[in-house]
Parts: sequence; C-alpha cells; structure tokens
Amino acid sequence: MPQRGEDGQAVSGNGHRKLSGRRIGLALAGGGPEGAIYEIGALRALEESVDGLRLNDLWVYVGVSAGAFISANLANGLSTAQMCRAIVKPEPGEHPFEPETLFRPAVGEFFRRGASVPRLLIEALLEFAGNPRDQSLLDSLTRLGRALPVGVFSNEAIRSYLHNIYSIKDRTDDFRKLDRHLVIVAADLDSGEAVRFGSDGMKDVPISVAVQASTALPGVYTPVEIDGRHYVDGVLLKTMHGSVALEAGSDLLICLNPLVPIDTSQAVAAGVMKRGKLIDRGLPSVLSQTLRTMIRSRLQAGLSSYARTFEDSDVVLLEPRRDDYRMFFTNVFSFSSRRDVCEHAYRATRHELWERREELTPVFARHGLTLRTDLLEDPDRSLWDDVELPDGRPRMLSTLDRALDRLERYVDAVEPS
Repeated sequence: MPQRGEDGQAVSGNGHRKLSGRRIGLALAGGGPEGAIYEIGALRALEESVDGLRLNDLWVYVGVSAGAFISANLANGLSTAQMCRAIVKPEPGEHPFEPETLFRPAVGEFFRRGASVPRLLIEALLEFAGNPRDQSLLDSLTRLGRALPVGVFSNEAIRSYLHNIYSIKDRTDDFRKLDRHLVIVAADLDSGEAVRFGSDGMKDVPISVAVQASTALPGVYTPVEIDGRHYVDGVLLKTMHGSVALEAGSDLLICLNPLVPIDTSQAVAAGVMKRGKLIDRGLPSVLSQTLRTMIRSRLQAGLSSYARTFEDSDVVLLEPRRDDYRMFFTNVFSFSSRRDVCEHAYRATRHELWERREELTPVFARHGLTLRTDLLEDPDRSLWDDVELPDGRPRMLSTLDRALDRLERYVDAVEPS
C-alpha cells in the first residue's frame, strides 16, 4: 500500500508528495548561462512534444550546476513558458535576472587574499633564512601562491535571485516545504565527495544556497561556505548524477546535457570559422573544448553503468549535435542572443525527437506518454507560438524582431572598424 498524506494523497517513500502516477525523473547537467538557456528551450520543446509529460509534476528532479538552477525552478512550479518569457523580457510580478550578474568580481576575496601578502612574504623570508641550504629563495616564495584568489567571480547573485523568486507566490526556499523531490548536487571541497542537498540529512540548507554551491565552478567562482564546510560545482565528480534519480525509483529518466565537444571539421564551410582550428581562437575556446570533452566522456561512462545497474529503468538522453556551432560560439549577454539560443535549442530538440521517433515512441509509450509526431512534422513551428510574450506581440512581429536582430549582427560583423 502506498503511503498517504494528511489529505489522503499518495506520497513517495521519501515523504515527498507523489504528484503523478508515473515515476518520471529529470536530470539536468551544467553548462553556464548558455547551458541554462539551452535547457529552457529544449525542455519547452520536450514538454509540448510529449503528450502526458508535465515538467512541473515529476517524481524527482536532480540538478548539477546550471542544471541545478533550472531543476529548482521547475520543482518550485515555474513553467517552461515563464522561463522562456523571462529570457525575452522581465516578466511582470517576477524579479528580473540578468546573466551579467553572474560575473561580478569577487571583491571581498581579492581584498582578503591581498591583505595576506605581507604576512606570507615575511613567513617566506624567515623560512629561507632558517634553512638557506635546504631550499632556494624561490622555493620559499612559493608560499605567496596562497595569496591567489580561489575564484575570480562571486555567484552570490544566484542565491539572492532565487531567494527572491522563491519568497513570492506559492513557492518556497525550503526543501522541507517543497511538494516535489528535488536534489541539488555539489562537491565537498575538503573531502572530494558528492553532497546531495535535499536528501535526508541535507534538507535544512536553503534551496537557493544549495544552487549557489552547485554552480561554484572552482577558479571561476569562490567556494560556498555552509556550516563551516566549503562546496563547489558538483560537475567535478559526475556530469549529471542521474543515478540519484534512478536510486529514487524513477522508471523513466530524462537527461539533458547542453555541453558536447564541438567538431570543427565543417566549421569553415559553415562560415563560423576562418580556419578549422580551435587553437586560433585562444584560451577560452581551448578550455571550453577540453571541459566539454571530459564531461561528455564521463557522461557516456555513466550511461553505460546505468544500463547495467538499473536495467528495469529507461533512460533518454537529449543533447546538442557535435556540429552545433551556434551553441559553442554564441555570446548570451544580450536579450537577442539569449532569445536566439533558446529558440535554437527548441528547434534542435524538436529535430532530435523527430529523428529518433521510432526509437523514442515505444519508450515513452511504456510510461503512458505519447510522442506528438503531428507537432514535430511542422517545420515552421516556433518556440513563441504557444509562449505568450510579455508585451503580447503576435508571432509575426516576434519573427520580424528576430530577423532584424540577425541582420543587425550581420551588419556589425561586416562593418569595417
């Protein structure tokens, strides 16, 4: 017999309300601001293309890094349509979010580390003076490395933003008051172990703080201190932590990974690169490709283990193609670019669902879901057809607006400096 809450509705074994008769889990990987925007567009396409799938009404949500941000929003009742509209324009009644706030310098960290330089210098000189034969002065001065900031930016803006939006309407910043089973994964910096915020024993941490910890990529963001321990991005251990959702009893696990290594073999022909060499684009592109390659490799290993360990569960992975140059090269720090990435993710996911329809139709059917091939057949369908824009613009005007944005970027690109 299933457990029952005070109102008579079924609850899952972990005490969370069972909002659906289907045990469907969602696992979202990271990817920075562009990854989060891609996931919004992809999830919108998935929800409207799979009849019976309600992304605000799932068995369990698992999020890592940017995926933690989106998972927490879904579990708190924010719809994919709401998140799409927020990309275009701040929605009335909501707190506006600007991706630029994710890159605010960690001023306090710089000051703290800078203030330690005189003390570290004195300690280094005393150490050298006490052991001049055992080490060189240069060896002693390596102590100054402790003065380097452990992160360039602060992601406090994430915590503040989520705390604000979870403090209005029927939302909550408390795992214990959430009707859905949400798990946010971060890594304990000192132990190197995964921590599942939202699971038993880790529910007292505010959801906004858990997301802040899960998005703290070392070197980019400063570690987040919680109860005397420091936490960083959960992607350091696993790409997606989908096993958390499977262990929670998911019969169907839908995984979304926005980061795949790019294949530049056709980049020149596509007009996105003058030469098909990423090294020509400098350190950011090299680091991005390296991170994407490691993430994708670990994801493949994880999926193989799921097939052996959870053989009675179905796992569906959605991700961009390896020749998806727009995802790799797009800057998301303008409303027009953000909107284009979201629309692109929507179309790319629809295309993937259509191409895999023979594979996915029986998988979804086993869980009472129907792949809407009638919707997928429409090549002109837009993300904004069923997402009412904040100013009520009809589809024709929104399409014209996107076209003008592209034309403006083209003119800027060819205009001589």
